[in-house]
Amino acid sequence: MAASAPAWDPGQYLRHSGHRARPFLDLLGRIPELPHGDRPPRIADIGCGPGNVTGLLAERWPTAHITGFDLSREMLERAEREYAGPTPGGGRLDFRRADAADWIPEEPYDLIVSNAALQWVPGHPESFAAWTGALTPGGTFAFQVPGNFTAPSHALLGELRETPRWRERLGGQGGRDGHDQRPVPVLEPAGYLARLTDLGCDTDAWEATYLHVLPGENPVLDWVKGTALRPVLTALADDPEAAEEFLTEYGALLHEAYPPGPHGTVFPFRRIFAVARRRA
Repeated sequence: MAASAPAWDPGQYLRHSGHRARPFLDLLGRIPELPHGDRPPRIADIGCGPGNVTGLLAERWPTAHITGFDLSREMLERAEREYAGPTPGGGRLDFRRADAADWIPEEPYDLIVSNAALQWVPGHPESFAAWTGALTPGGTFAFQVPGNFTAPSHALLGELRETPRWRERLGGQGGRDGHDQRPVPVLEPAGYLARLTDLGCDTDAWEATYLHVLPGENPVLDWVKGTALRPVLTALADDPEAAEEFLTEYGALLHEAYPPGPHGTVFPFRRIFAVARRRA
């Protein structure tokens, strides 16, 4: 969602859509009822991606008018094609292009939600005041972000980017273009709890580690091709041979760090959650 966001591949991202949606379903289960009264709820989804979890919001609130915001044209095209329009419950889904780094709500919302997007937005906690300020009294701001940036999947990627072979193109602040396209650090649950409570919200924050069991020869590589590897694949898009060389090196490291077992490859994935309700 940030201004230097990498090129996204909706098809690759959705290859593990079941596992990726699971934290959002857990987040959704902790969101309280919305204060919309006799009118349809108004909902914003920040970093909606291909729209698959935006559609889940319409199942929870069938009459809602829901707008998904994303910076990626590829993701928005997929979302509009698959989900835009009236919903079976009488609501409506639409999608707009926006950058979460500077998105300011133009109207009140009963719910602002974000699923695995804010880790791409430097300084995202600084936007919380504007977002919670746009909530209707009793409205909710809820999000989840990955908390696995010290896990082997990310640590090995960072170390490989900084080796002599790749440093000039992929190391430092994102290589030759001068922009850091990697996910940014996120706060610990206590940090989000403090920020949102200071803004006058009743806040619940927690973490969970999911043990995804993935099939295939090197499934963690396939997983990160849809997320953490996007900046690398974008930077090497004009050099397929270099891209293949990087994938081979990184894939070997991942295969050693996440060896396949008799039932598949276990991929631990820590997530951080927060649900903040504006006091009525």
